[in-house]
Amino acid sequence: MPPERQSPTRTLLSLVAGAIAYSLAQTMILPALPAIQAETGTSEAAVSWLLTAFLLVASVAPPIIGRLGDMFGKERLLLVTLVLFGLGSIVCALGTSSLGLLIAGRVIQGAGGAVFPLSYGIIRDEFPPERVATSIGIISAVFGIGGGFGLVLAGVMVDHLSVASLFWVSLGVTAAAALATWRWVPESPVRAPARIDWGGGALLSFSLIAVLLGVSQGPDWGWTSGGVLGLIVGGLVLLAVFIIYETRIAQPLVDMAIMAQRAVWSPNVAAFAIGFAMFGSFILIPQLVEAPESTGYGFGLSATGAGLVLLPSSLMMLVVGPLAGWLGSRFGSRLPLALGAMFAAAAFAVLTFAHGELWTIAFGGGLLGVGISLALAAMANLVVNSVEPTQTGVATGINTITRNIGGAVGGQITASLLASHALASGHVAESGYTIAFAISGVAALAALAVCLLVPNPRRAAARPARLAA
Repeated sequence: MPPERQSPTRTLLSLVAGAIAYSLAQTMILPALPAIQAETGTSEAAVSWLLTAFLLVASVAPPIIGRLGDMFGKERLLLVTLVLFGLGSIVCALGTSSLGLLIAGRVIQGAGGAVFPLSYGIIRDEFPPERVATSIGIISAVFGIGGGFGLVLAGVMVDHLSVASLFWVSLGVTAAAALATWRWVPESPVRAPARIDWGGGALLSFSLIAVLLGVSQGPDWGWTSGGVLGLIVGGLVLLAVFIIYETRIAQPLVDMAIMAQRAVWSPNVAAFAIGFAMFGSFILIPQLVEAPESTGYGFGLSATGAGLVLLPSSLMMLVVGPLAGWLGSRFGSRLPLALGAMFAAAAFAVLTFAHGELWTIAFGGGLLGVGISLALAAMANLVVNSVEPTQTGVATGINTITRNIGGAVGGQITASLLASHALASGHVAESGYTIAFAISGVAALAALAVCLLVPNPRRAAARPARLAA
């Protein structure tokens, strides 16, 4: 490999660019939904498919593409993923007047969810051991940073430019990331030669699509409706079939023996809880501050103003992300996970009981940024440190899935709560926000409780040494 392609710093910056491209796209669409609904002349339920379609593919793609990266090369699959993501951005940018084209573009963009597991694998394979935890912490923090800045940037662009500009910006960032990946990210020497498990991939895909589709339609169809219950139960049955199938073939997509280890499944449970809390905040805070002052609790802010209220959260993620990796290197990643859950719980306590002033909302958002950044970095490092290098892509892909499912459940439960507290004026009663913030806080406390189940890697490493002595 030429020396100029062996710089960990350049490689990390290239991976960060790819992560930013994806994380921006996942939230930039939110402030644009009312404008898209008006431009395409469709219903609110129809335009919500721009979120649903993206989430479905973003949940299915990570473990499958991550496994392909383990088999055929992570840099190669990362470049393919970025090209697909850029193609989806072009389709969306050119099709803003057609809801069908927008949904098609978002489906293609959803493949970008594989950026994270592929990046984690490249870092583990290529970086010096002392830089792995901090670098994974930075990439993990970008997931939240990009999401927060996406809301800020989208608010300004929707208010002053056009919906299409969101996707052209996404394309520009993606093109830069793809060029940097091609130029500076070396191909990983770690491979896991195997046959592609198409049966396992199909079962996993259909099970996740059924569950997430049921969850996403819960607020519209009713959580106890036959359609929602049928999709969720059917998806869970398919998931059980997938698990049984994977234990009975020689070269599975997901090694269930590894997934059953406490060091692997406990961070995945934590990822579900953190995803639930994080995505709930993306919905609650903008809607609260954009509510008119006549409601008695709202501030009547524009989309731009709402994004600025979220800016402290993104800035704290930017600062704390590298710190999470450093803490993990010195004390084990269970500590930053616990601290992250504690900060997130404290943030939702502030938002539950003191959301009457903009500064308290911004302060709560800042605390949440610290918590989410610590937790995301810790979960990724816990999974990476618990599996073999040849399993990094698929294992971190599963972690991404559980976080996305948690986010989907959290977002839809939040939407249902707000809808159930709607007043005759069409606005939401303040109690709806209070309850929703409190539920997100309970999810953060659940993540804190899961920390008790996460093995201490330092104790696990010391035990064999004592036995050998």
